[in-house]
Amino acid sequence: MKKLSTRELVLLSVLIALIIFLCFITSVVPMPSGLNITFSLIPLALAAIALGPVGGAIAGGVFGLVSFLQCFGLIGTSGMGVALFNEARTFKTVALLFVQRVFPRLIDGVALAYVFRAVKKHAPISLAFSVTGVCAALINTLLFMAALVWLFGSYEYMQGKVAGRAFFVYLVASVGINGLVELIVTPILVSSIGYALYKAKYIDIDS
Repeated sequence: MKKLSTRELVLLSVLIALIIFLCFITSVVPMPSGLNITFSLIPLALAAIALGPVGGAIAGGVFGLVSFLQCFGLIGTSGMGVALFNEARTFKTVALLFVQRVFPRLIDGVALAYVFRAVKKHAPISLAFSVTGVCAALINTLLFMAALVWLFGSYEYMQGKVAGRAFFVYLVASVGINGLVELIVTPILVSSIGYALYKAKYIDIDS
């Protein structure tokens, strides 16, 4: 496991603070689907790019933990998470919410580090930043929504949402504008901020 330097720990702390802040800010904007827009993907992707799988895992774990706490009205609110918890206030529901909220973000953080490393070997670094930003939005959405349907498919809340539709149809209908905004904004900001970090030597493209 790579040991982070003092400068890298400072960068990781700043990015984690941004994840928490963005989770809270976006949670106060109500969305019809009950899903919050996820701008925290930007600092998550930057942590994975700048600090590798270790930084991506830590940042992803924090992101997932904050998302989990929002199911109980802490550090903001997740309308969907609250609804699922209120339907069945049991240990099973809490455990499923933890798995569904934390693991997709943790996996996303680790995967993005390897995506960036793979792309930068065969393409300009600017493209590697952009591709990593796109993958941040896509991986998070697919894993989060797949876990949601898989773990909570039997809950009345989810049955009402899916209403006999195929998973892909439900995914498109539910993600809607959220996914489109994330898919546009995330690669743009990851690319611009990531390049600035690269010029400031926080990212070593040869590592």
